[in-house]
Amino acid sequence: MKNKATPKSAGKGKTLSVFALYLLSVLIIFAGAALSIGSFAAGTTVGVLSSRIPGAAFGLTILFLGIRYFLSVRKLKARVYRPEAVFSWNNFRRENHK
Repeated sequence: MKNKATPKSAGKGKTLSVFALYLLSVLIIFAGAALSIGSFAAGTTVGVLSSRIPGAAFGLTILFLGIRYFLSVRKLKARVYRPEAVFSWNNFRRENHK
């Protein structure tokens, strides 16, 4: 059975970079969950533009962004591990969409 998680063509740098991105996204998810739960338990509110907003709302926002980032890293991993994927400065140019 072939191991699809880390193809042989993927270099050590690619593997470590993708792992670091996954780790960061999981830490963001945990931070959002901890902030949400802690703020809910303590009843913390935050003043924003002369109104009070529950701290749990900020925690849920961070949790949402962490999950979204995790899914983006999954998509990136699929693109980076393709055999034809190579680094090029041309990848950073803006394309004209007409």
